[in-house]
Amino acid sequence: MTTSQREDQQRAAEQRRRELLEAADRVVLRDGPQASMNAIAAEAGITKPILYRHFGDKGGLYRALAARHTDALLEGLRAALDAPSERRERVERTLGTYLAAIEARPQVYRFLMHPAEENGPSEQGSERGFDVGLHSAPLLRRLGEELAVVVAERVELGPEGTELARAWGHGIVGMMHAAGDWWLRERPFPREHLVRHLADLLWGRLATAGDRADGPGF
Repeated sequence: MTTSQREDQQRAAEQRRRELLEAADRVVLRDGPQASMNAIAAEAGITKPILYRHFGDKGGLYRALAARHTDALLEGLRAALDAPSERRERVERTLGTYLAAIEARPQVYRFLMHPAEENGPSEQGSERGFDVGLHSAPLLRRLGEELAVVVAERVELGPEGTELARAWGHGIVGMMHAAGDWWLRERPFPREHLVRHLADLLWGRLATAGDRADGPGF
């Protein structure tokens, strides 16, 4: 096989993989965490063994989808942080970008972050027992590390800059994830309110707020 033929074969394989991921996306948008390999194979118009040939099992497909959506989210977060505006406005825009992304595609978010209560029947690669939590932790760690790089590049933090940037990066991602997860489930108020409240917390409002007269203090 010539080099040109190998390159053509590789491009064809990459294109086929993109098409399968797009089919998986459509099923996830419809079924959320209950999306099964059977349904994804049917959506793609292939048999399940062919799907396994590309991804191995549901965990492999999950990782490919997670990378796809994380890449897109990180691109949006970087754009928000790089916008020519005051720092507080950029912080709010970054929080808003994350929350808008999970609000726009809640089924994708739930597929990536929450396991189905009951998976389908046992099969090759065993969907039964597939634990999304085992895979979502690396996704959150990647977001934390990426945000740490952005913070370190844009904020002067002194001699402990790298340590602070990593602590803040993972802390901010953890806050966004936990608060966003709660908000997406309950929708207690508009997204813009949550953005403002979280930005207030990051901006030091907790440190400057007075203690309640009827409480033990904090």
